[in-house]
Amino acid sequence: MNTPIKSSDDNLFLPNSCDVYTVFLGILVTELLAFVFVLVPLTDWDYTKIVTDLAMVSLFMQWVTLGSMGLLCLIRRWLSHNNNMAAFISYLLILMMTWLITEIAWQLNLSSSNHYLLFLGRNLGISAIISAIALRYFYVQFQWKKETDANANSRAQALQARIRPHFLFNSMNTIASLIRFQPEKAEYVVEEFAELFRASLTDTKTFVTFKKELTLCQQYLDIEALRLAERLQLVWKVDNIPEDALIPLFSLQPLLENAIYHGIQPLEEGGTVTICGLFDGKQIQLIVENPLAASLSPHQGNRIAQKNIQQRLLVFYGNQAKLSVQRKTDTYRVIMSLPYKNEYDENSYRR
Repeated sequence: MNTPIKSSDDNLFLPNSCDVYTVFLGILVTELLAFVFVLVPLTDWDYTKIVTDLAMVSLFMQWVTLGSMGLLCLIRRWLSHNNNMAAFISYLLILMMTWLITEIAWQLNLSSSNHYLLFLGRNLGISAIISAIALRYFYVQFQWKKETDANANSRAQALQARIRPHFLFNSMNTIASLIRFQPEKAEYVVEEFAELFRASLTDTKTFVTFKKELTLCQQYLDIEALRLAERLQLVWKVDNIPEDALIPLFSLQPLLENAIYHGIQPLEEGGTVTICGLFDGKQIQLIVENPLAASLSPHQGNRIAQKNIQQRLLVFYGNQAKLSVQRKTDTYRVIMSLPYKNEYDENSYRR
């Protein structure tokens, strides 16, 4: 299963007023504005009057906010096709809700003003200014997020393009060496190679399940096993990693490729690559360890590939994921840490 990076398919610039978190922020910001409106005109610190005024202003403003957010939640699906129309309708709805709450407050004699038109005009004026500022802020934030997502996707594409070629060239060399003397094995390698090549051309904005990533890794390792034979030994300790965990496509395979290319291949006797997985319910750790010849200096390509993977993790997860290296005299260990998420998280979490 392939799952795109979560970039909202909702093209509406307005925040989702059906979301509990958004409603909470709306209530909080409204209450802060109510404090400002009550405290600014004060000349006499009569605490009884302050509390009374704050209660009335808060009640009025919260009803406007909650009423407007409720209406926008109800019609949200019809607003997502055109942001200009959405801005106009949203602005109009907020003003209409302000007028409605003003009318109710006047009928209940909750206003300290003796003039209805003055009371209505003041409320509509304040609502018009604050609403215009808020809508403008949401639109600018929406445009900034779109530009950030576009840059992140371009960056991910460039980084993955730099990771692809190594195993493709090695696979072609293996096929060339088998095709005359072992045609059946050569055919098998071609089939495995085709699967890997198809996966490498997949959209870079893609998560795959851990099970799928392991399948790709095994296909790559099958090809390398034909090339290195008994020189390559593998130890897997990943049974505790949930198979439905979503990770970026080709995040583990390049680490195995580095372990073989920089660890096993230079050693005449070969060695063992150990793949270990740790999971605490929230965080996944994937550890790849390989032997290292004492006289062998780290290859420049090893650092480049690891830097690319680290940058891809940054694109996918931000600061929630990291790649670290532990190098000793005869061993080389790479630790990739990333947050656990599954298909349910991807389909339900929309912020």
